[in-house]
Amino acid sequence: MVESVPMTREGYNKIKAEIEHLDREVMPEIAEKIALAREEGDLKENAEYHAQRENQGKVQARINLLKDKLARATIVDMSELPRDEVVFGCTVTVEDQDDGMEEEFTFVGAGEDDYKTGKILVTSPIGKGLIGKKVGDIAKIEVPAGLMTLKVIKIEFPEL
Repeated sequence: MVESVPMTREGYNKIKAEIEHLDREVMPEIAEKIALAREEGDLKENAEYHAQRENQGKVQARINLLKDKLARATIVDMSELPRDEVVFGCTVTVEDQDDGMEEEFTFVGAGEDDYKTGKILVTSPIGKGLIGKKVGDIAKIEVPAGLMTLKVIKIEFPEL
């Protein structure tokens, strides 16, 4: 079964713009550099040629990944979501039951995540563990570092 990728219209457009940039600007630049490197002669010992071919492969892999996300995208209408539980698009304040520290997460879709500012994917382990919880609920979430126990303190929504 193919898992859908929830995202807002803005996130969708951001990914689409990145694909266009990579396809129309970055890939032609790389192709030009490969052509110039080819002109230098023996390809077996041409480091620039091999570096650009590797770069071309990495950029193409990024394009393919982004296109896959768009193909599986589900645009979420924020106005139809419940307001009394943790859902896509909300900002939730949680308390770590192990150390009492509070953290704030905003659940976003592909293309909008920014871990430095607390915007995490709704499909991440923490996102999956908190979805559907209400204020006062406790979630036990398996993360790479072990088991987290988080209590939902507050749920907020951006202005629609």
